[in-house]
Amino acid sequence: MAHVYISIVGATLVALFSMTAVATPPPSTSGIEGTIVVSPTRPGPIRKDEGPSVAPVRNAQFAIKAGDATVKTFTTDDEGRFQVALPPGHYVILREDPGVRIGRWRFEADVVASQMTKVNLTADSGMR
Repeated sequence: MAHVYISIVGATLVALFSMTAVATPPPSTSGIEGTIVVSPTRPGPIRKDEGPSVAPVRNAQFAIKAGDATVKTFTTDDEGRFQVALPPGHYVILREDPGVRIGRWRFEADVVASQMTKVNLTADSGMR
């Protein structure tokens, strides 16, 4: 009887160790993630004692295009961060706000299969 009990316990432990040794692969997500900042934030010469003239682009809407087609849109958070899942390909990121008439708000990024492309984009405000 003790032999049967030890065999059952042993088989159970082997099964548990076998199950925990099998790792499931992480989901294969590709896309773009990062931050968007704008510079300069004020006109005129920038002095060292005034601090940086860069600010996060907060709560702004952007379109992601492949060719002429808009494939996704996103809104940055309070720190200018964003993350968008996309299939592999070449994309153009544009600010959607119709009030943006000056500056440079166009970026390009390439997405590789099963990878998040990390970007730190700086928009030119057009202030001088």
